[in-house]
Amino acid sequence: MIARKIEQILAQAGVAINGSQPWDIQVHDKRWFRRVLFEKNLGLGESYMDGWWDCEQLDEMIYRLLRNGLENHVKGGLRYLLHFIPGLVFNLQSRARSHIIAERHYDLDNELFLSFLDANHQYSCAYFDSTNDLDEAQRKKLDLIARKLQISKEDHLLDIGCGWGGLSRYFAEKYGCKVTAVNISREQLEHAKKICEGLPVSFHDCDYREIDGIFDKAVSVGMFEHVGSRNYRTFMDVVHSSLKEDGIFLLHTIGSNVSRSNCDPWINKYIFPNGMLPSQKQIAKEAENLFVIEDVHNLGPHYDKTLMAWNRKFQSAWAWLSRKYNSRFKRMWEYYLLSCAGAFRARNIQVWQILMTKHGCGTPQPCYRLQR
Repeated sequence: MIARKIEQILAQAGVAINGSQPWDIQVHDKRWFRRVLFEKNLGLGESYMDGWWDCEQLDEMIYRLLRNGLENHVKGGLRYLLHFIPGLVFNLQSRARSHIIAERHYDLDNELFLSFLDANHQYSCAYFDSTNDLDEAQRKKLDLIARKLQISKEDHLLDIGCGWGGLSRYFAEKYGCKVTAVNISREQLEHAKKICEGLPVSFHDCDYREIDGIFDKAVSVGMFEHVGSRNYRTFMDVVHSSLKEDGIFLLHTIGSNVSRSNCDPWINKYIFPNGMLPSQKQIAKEAENLFVIEDVHNLGPHYDKTLMAWNRKFQSAWAWLSRKYNSRFKRMWEYYLLSCAGAFRARNIQVWQILMTKHGCGTPQPCYRLQR
């Protein structure tokens, strides 16, 4: 009965159980049907990690399910729903809890991340503008950000959530600007300091709420997803007070089509603990009376390509990564990369570059779209 119900739901997206298409699900354990019915996303991801099912093109399967809105057809069980409650009640991204994401994800292993990232170590959406090469697409992303910020050698740039230091290094080397970079991941900071040695880049191991100083420009790439809706206004206040009156701020973040105060339970449990994707409404509300939103650029389709490129590199590196990680970890990581690619392909989630200037300061509108 349960198996038939799941088969009928999947059929609406053109996905079959044990079918012949590359996006069909090959079930190896019959317990899978009940687990998915009652645990939804969490059960789907965990059962893949456990080897209960396979799919030749997992990204395409996820795309088809999301494109047809099938995540709304199966109601979650109690275990699934319980994962949403903490985000509704508590500030999961408070200063005291801010290091959890660094310890459980970003401090995991520099060798792991650098095995699939580009030469500039960008763990964020690339910009595949007239190229299919990941390294070039990430350089194009960095140059796009520089144009939007109108970076010059006279600028002092604040890099909030600097990752492995690739953006800071690139901007200091190519554009000659001074950079102050902040991060709470010790592993990332250790690597960033090495690759930026001799450049006008200073690193600070601190939470964004502890930023001190005044800067010409500010950028935050792939960090706002860890701020949390209860702290969006605080984040905007910090950036606003850190910028000169004629300063420019670029926020690069994955975003949701709807306002939420929680995250996908599987992603939260295994990849990004306490993560939260903002909506444009939430961002605009918390920027009100602080910033003028000058431009919103949706790069969502480019993240699909980025994730697929990361997965190809991850699979190629697995021969030596397998010395450190087991097969369950491999399945977890490929499920993460491929399911996210499918979600971006279905336009279920987005990635935005939002350009802002300080409200009421009379700064001319940045005109990067005219600069090619």
